[in-house]
Amino acid sequence: MRIVIIGVGEVGFHVAKALSQENFDITVVDIDPKKCRRASENLDVIVVEGNGASPKILIKANVEDANYVLALTRVDEVNLIASQQAHILGAKKIIARLRNQQYSDRHSIIRPEKFGIDLVIHPENVVCEEITQLVRHPYASHYMEFEGGRLHMMGLRVNGNSKLTGKSVKEFCENCDGFRVGIVAVSRKKETTIPWGDFVFEERDTIFFIFESNSLHLLLELLDIPAISSNRVMILGGSKIGRSLAESLQGEMSVRLVEIDREKAEKIANKLGHTMVINSDGTDVEFLKSENIQNVDNYIAVTESEKTNLLSGMLAYHLGAKQSIIHMVQTEYMPIIQEISIGTVLSKNMSTVNSIIKEVRSDQSETALTIFEELDVEVWELHPEAGSIITQMSLKEIDFPKESIVGVINHHGHLSIARGDTQISHEDVVLVFGKNNSIDKMRKLFSVK
Repeated sequence: MRIVIIGVGEVGFHVAKALSQENFDITVVDIDPKKCRRASENLDVIVVEGNGASPKILIKANVEDANYVLALTRVDEVNLIASQQAHILGAKKIIARLRNQQYSDRHSIIRPEKFGIDLVIHPENVVCEEITQLVRHPYASHYMEFEGGRLHMMGLRVNGNSKLTGKSVKEFCENCDGFRVGIVAVSRKKETTIPWGDFVFEERDTIFFIFESNSLHLLLELLDIPAISSNRVMILGGSKIGRSLAESLQGEMSVRLVEIDREKAEKIANKLGHTMVINSDGTDVEFLKSENIQNVDNYIAVTESEKTNLLSGMLAYHLGAKQSIIHMVQTEYMPIIQEISIGTVLSKNMSTVNSIIKEVRSDQSETALTIFEELDVEVWELHPEAGSIITQMSLKEIDFPKESIVGVINHHGHLSIARGDTQISHEDVVLVFGKNNSIDKMRKLFSVK
């Protein structure tokens, strides 16, 4: 598959990095010599320096033969024109990153489809969806849904009082009476492990569970975690993300939005009828105390300043906010900040990267989704061939690659969490969790030699 990526900044670079590791034929285009040099020195890709909106440059990048063109510059107008030119030149499918959500409004004069764009990714929308999930599940460090919402994946951090400390995966699963849950990954000291039965949990581990939607309350009961809900939310920053979050959550819970710019705060207050808008500084300790920050269920720092988000998120967390969610743009800082336990860290850039990768991979025979940025783990959708090893014996009898594990089986629409005695048929669709270097070995188990 040939993919041309226009714009190799933070988003484009990480997309190119992920896809180039899977033997896709990648060409990147950027007008900035420094970004081109970075891509050339660090990625296995073809680099074309020049304006991605120029037909001459796009022809040089061979977009006419591209299965995908990804327009990922920071400038919406460049992405629109580049997409239009790529469409005219013959690119099969085009994905564009657009920050201005008005372009996707059905009343807009400028519509993406008029530029040949097949899919628009709005970074703010993508990260808002992730934050909303965390707000609705405040006991989790990570939360996502897939398979149409029927399957949930949740990350929980192990503290000193956790019932999981010192227990093995096997011991935990033996206590799951009446329901099934899978443990598909553990993050420990910035390293990711695919846990097998003898793996023992330690304090400060982040454990990733997968389960059916109707089993959430049973899992929380088993772990002695109260199924609390968020009633009080404070959002720092009247950014696009902040405004979207307030608009989305204000009907469900009490929402306060803090904006330091008085004029901006007044405009937001006029638009958000059910949100209390406060003109103040979120890094002011006395202000946070006066707002009874210890009673806030979720403190969400989403200003345009990373330093402000980090400082304010740290203050809120240590002053007693039950959960602190911090938005960062620079993804390289995320694992470090996550490790010092000041809350959950998200990035609209990485959320955008994961959305794009998901879409591109959806055209493959097996679909891989990057779940969370700090996890070196993906999930593949594999289809067993009749007569393959995977269909001839139970899972516990199969010699799987150590860095992968079968998570979920879809049998004609019925979902089940895999266990050692599970028998897979060629009519099943299987979700396998693992590291990228194990996919070739896993693929052999699902195919007939």
